[in-house]
Amino acid sequence: MIRAVAFDIGETLIRDDRGWGAWADWLGVSRHTLSALVGAVVAQGRDNADALRLVRPDIDVEAERAAMERAGCGEFLDETDLYPDVRSSLATLREAGIRVIVAGNQTRRAGELLRTLDLPVDALAVSGEWGVAKPDPAFFARTVELAEVAADEVLYVGDHPQNDVVPAGRAGMRTAHLCRGPLGHLWADSEYARAADWRIGSLAELTGVLLPG
Repeated sequence: MIRAVAFDIGETLIRDDRGWGAWADWLGVSRHTLSALVGAVVAQGRDNADALRLVRPDIDVEAERAAMERAGCGEFLDETDLYPDVRSSLATLREAGIRVIVAGNQTRRAGELLRTLDLPVDALAVSGEWGVAKPDPAFFARTVELAEVAADEVLYVGDHPQNDVVPAGRAGMRTAHLCRGPLGHLWADSEYARAADWRIGSLAELTGVLLPG
């Protein structure tokens, strides 16, 4: 029985367009160029931050992120960054008595911004606050703690099979692969995605699976 649902963030709840666009502008390359490079490194199974290193090989990502903040070009999120099905789907699950949490690989600043959106969730945490990131097993152990139920009663939902589906499953959680965003589509038919308990195309579809009728 699923008693809690944990959601990834990037390309699960929010679009990553704004963030990558800001990086492209800051590094002085076209948004199309950086987007294509992100796609290339993702297809190679590399960390998407490697796209930044292709543009500037000596980049210190965290130092550059701090410089962007000081220049007023830092991270920003608002309602328009949410996928359309997010708020209603989370609210539906919560109203049905399912504990709804958010736990993903994001900066501390992103966590602060997400909280200002006042999503219908019971708890929210990001890797920047925990000091541990996916796919580290410790991240999923923390996620289970946040869910406040047994691991096999938690469903983890994400777009990245290798970062979300596989390690969450190894942690004893149920899993759903969301075919959304570049990673979600690229790896949709991979063995990693097929390892998920459910494969969905939207969060609205997920509510239909968990709350039939």
